[in-house]
Amino acid sequence: MAKANSIKESFGDKVFLTIIYTFLIFVVVIVLYPLIYILSSSLSSPLAVSSGKVWLWPVDFSLEGYKAIFSNSQVLVGYANSLFYTFFGTIVSVTLTVLFAYPLSRKSFYGRNVLMIFILFTMLFSGGLIPEYLVVKNLHMLDTRWALIIPKAIAVWQVIIAVTFFRTSIPEEIVEASEMDGCSDLRFLWSVVLPLSKPIIAVLVLMYAIFQWNSYFDAMLYLKSEALFPLQVVLRNILILNTTSSATIDAQKLMDMKQLADLMKYSLIVVASLPVLIIYPFVQRHFMKGVLIGSVKG
Repeated sequence: MAKANSIKESFGDKVFLTIIYTFLIFVVVIVLYPLIYILSSSLSSPLAVSSGKVWLWPVDFSLEGYKAIFSNSQVLVGYANSLFYTFFGTIVSVTLTVLFAYPLSRKSFYGRNVLMIFILFTMLFSGGLIPEYLVVKNLHMLDTRWALIIPKAIAVWQVIIAVTFFRTSIPEEIVEASEMDGCSDLRFLWSVVLPLSKPIIAVLVLMYAIFQWNSYFDAMLYLKSEALFPLQVVLRNILILNTTSSATIDAQKLMDMKQLADLMKYSLIVVASLPVLIIYPFVQRHFMKGVLIGSVKG
């Protein structure tokens, strides 16, 4: 009975589906192969990596790259610092973004369009690196943890998607009803807006957290103390130290250092990317919600 009711696919449909599945398999291979190659290279011997013998699977299995990285005690300090910057930086950024975006989404907020123009203007033009450094210096934030949290606390793109979400998901009728009941703006934001805004808050948390985890340039500019360095800067310094050559080093030792440096490049990528790769499969649906925010509903 089921076979009788099923729609028989034509030859053209079968050809079309075959082409689609082939294309999708090709895309999956393109996406997965670099990840597999990097992981396999990080688990191979320095000689196998430098000679190009690694193609898909590890060759001469070795953990030398990871041993060289974690033998440096600064790596664990860098991990702790990155977790600190990611956690507290995300909290500060999400809080300021919500407080900034929600008023801009309300029609009753006078001058919101002008303020929005100024916000969008900063996406095209910035003050520049030197003025930003001078501002951080004059605020006495150099070589402090605040230098990696405050200057980049708010991102314009995150403000835009938050404004779009609040505008489309929090009707004006709810605001008017709360005002008639004597609810203050802060109480309305805490009791009504935030519970209804879990999707956008999740998106903001993910965006800001990934940005904080991967950032390293600001740390190179504003930090001098190694005890404050995030993981990305620590790994960069380890890689530079292992690629430094000297005339006093014999040729064999120099070659060994070059091979180890080639291996460590892949090990560093795995170490720096592993937390994000582990978390992403569990939170990818929130990224999809973020992409669909502001789309036409019907």
